[in-house]
Amino acid sequence: MTNNPRGVLFDLDGTLIDHFNVIYQCYEYTLRWLDRPVPDFETVRRATGGSMEVTMKYFVEKDQIKEAGQIWRQHFDKIFLDDITMLPGARELVEELSKRGYKQAVFTNKIGEQSRKIITHLGLDSMMEFVLGANDTPNRKPQTAFSREVLDRLKVEKSRVVFVGDSPFDIQAAHCVSRPAYCVTTGTHTEAELIDAAADGIFLNLIELAREVFSINLELAGETA
Repeated sequence: MTNNPRGVLFDLDGTLIDHFNVIYQCYEYTLRWLDRPVPDFETVRRATGGSMEVTMKYFVEKDQIKEAGQIWRQHFDKIFLDDITMLPGARELVEELSKRGYKQAVFTNKIGEQSRKIITHLGLDSMMEFVLGANDTPNRKPQTAFSREVLDRLKVEKSRVVFVGDSPFDIQAAHCVSRPAYCVTTGTHTEAELIDAAADGIFLNLIELAREVFSINLELAGETA
């Protein structure tokens, strides 16, 4: 574990929020529009990781990816605030870290503009230094330039920053700048996959991560985790 971390870079989907009902609806809508077979919820969930285009290649022909991406995004724009669930411990951890003076930010491959609207919609914006996502820079996770930029923006000594996520992309994004990646299994990747990707710590959820990484016992529904 990093000694006395003071900066935290959170992934969004699968880490702070469960947004997958909306995400699946967008794949379902897009594939039907293109007259392609529609896989079930779990198949899409297991394929998800990185950018939407990375996932879409599993379901459409190569020459359809661009069109599919446009259809997907247009539909997502209409419904992305309709069904957002904060994952267990997410709000409480962000609030407690804020009280303790940590600098926090969201670092995601989700479209930056929409990610900022989601964070504002959830009432977390005042506790985040910034939200950096796709289209905010030319880069995506796990490109080193993207990780370097987010570290520079956070303005915390690099050795005291940790990455928190749920996927091998988050692990690679942390390791390419020599930072630890602590992962939860609340997203689309299993503990075995995160072990194979060399996560520095793997936790059932943010409640467990809060206790082990930050020595914070979160109180949920009147109980101490």
